[in-house]
Amino acid sequence: MHFAGNGSVKSPTVVESAAKASPGNCSFRTLKVATVAPKRPAPAGHDEMDMNTILMNSPEAPTALRSSSSDEETTPSVGLRRSLESRLSSRVQRVPPSPIRRFFDLATTMDDVISLGIGEPDYVTPKPVLNAGSDSLLQGNTSYTSNAGALELREAVAAMLTRLYGAPTYDASTEVLITVGVSEAMYLAMQALLDPGDEVLVPQPCFVSYTADVILAGGTVVDIPTYADNSFVLTPGQLEEAITPRTKVLLIGYPCNPTGAVMNREELTAIAQVAEKHDLVVISDEIYDRLVYDDHEHVMFAALPGMAKRTIHLGGMSKDYAMTGWRIGYAAGPAELLGAMRRIHQYLIMSAPSGGQAAAIRALTDPSAELAVQEMVASYGERRRFFVDGLNEIGLDCFEPKGAFYAFPSVRRTGMDEYEFADKLLREERVAVIPGSGFGAGGEGHVRCAYPVEMSKLETALERMYRFLRRHGV
Repeated sequence: MHFAGNGSVKSPTVVESAAKASPGNCSFRTLKVATVAPKRPAPAGHDEMDMNTILMNSPEAPTALRSSSSDEETTPSVGLRRSLESRLSSRVQRVPPSPIRRFFDLATTMDDVISLGIGEPDYVTPKPVLNAGSDSLLQGNTSYTSNAGALELREAVAAMLTRLYGAPTYDASTEVLITVGVSEAMYLAMQALLDPGDEVLVPQPCFVSYTADVILAGGTVVDIPTYADNSFVLTPGQLEEAITPRTKVLLIGYPCNPTGAVMNREELTAIAQVAEKHDLVVISDEIYDRLVYDDHEHVMFAALPGMAKRTIHLGGMSKDYAMTGWRIGYAAGPAELLGAMRRIHQYLIMSAPSGGQAAAIRALTDPSAELAVQEMVASYGERRRFFVDGLNEIGLDCFEPKGAFYAFPSVRRTGMDEYEFADKLLREERVAVIPGSGFGAGGEGHVRCAYPVEMSKLETALERMYRFLRRHGV
């Protein structure tokens, strides 16, 4: 399979060998690599360290509302009777600044950092898909599309969901909306559904924007912590216990960022029964639907019996097709809910990028693009197995992630909390990981490691982490 900029790419071939233990060297079982997955080329003029700058400014590490070291914070605006900060909306002031920002500010000042923090594929968009987008632009298709997105793309999304997951037959004209990434779709869903004080149940750890989106819509987040001893799975009992008369929405995201957790059909059916019992609207973020491993089969929540009428399904092209920069997401669900989201979208955005939509049509309809997806999933699966096994061998307990491309090891046996661990690991060994509690309740004592990284760098990262652990008595 050919990927733009990478030539012919094959999944990595892994050969096991033993590494001799010696002072300063790693003694965990080392896997040597004959062929490695392609690394995403950095933009022209950027060196390796600039990738940490990209991470620092990504949606996964949102900036604080105001700088932690700005003279403007303490200098009142000349001629204003009230400070500008005091005029900010209460919603915006309630959005918590990311505790991750200071950590990655530090990373950008260092050389030779191996970043396990960037939550995006390391592949370039498959070449047929890339060509379809660029050809569309070169042919002059640079205008707005329909507010809801090109009808051909909406039809392709609806057909794909039915073909892969047995989804209901969505009416592309009224029940599918193309958005600027799944992040916009999530924001629209919250804005369309929530009134001030409405409660949204959010299993955590979770993607960092979930809480912010609820707050910005005037809602109230009800955290439901999940834990490694139950594979970070939401249980019906937890859900029942969290429901109050103000509960309106359940937000779930499986496969999960940051844990890599998945839920099987039986587990999701039990959650669906609680949603039905309490008449909840469900928002299901399934952006990692294709990135599942071993014997796990992804289950679309809206395809469960009775759930289509109450579920907004969110997905997109970013993870499955290595299209993060194209910014194409989608929502599918009941016409009444999708129509409300579309009304907000038409004033907020107008339409998703036309070139990205053309590329997405090719991704969903070209068999060669499907082969590329399968190749990427196979590569991530091998890296997952190598890295998770390595973490457990060097002394960091890590449960078995079966989806997405993250490992979420516990660091409790080090005697450090997750922030101290991440800070010292970066300073002493130049390996960047993300403190787990930055993703919410249940993440305490863990760090997130993204493994879409060249296999050789994963091996080096494990060697450095092993050295770090031995230095600190683990």
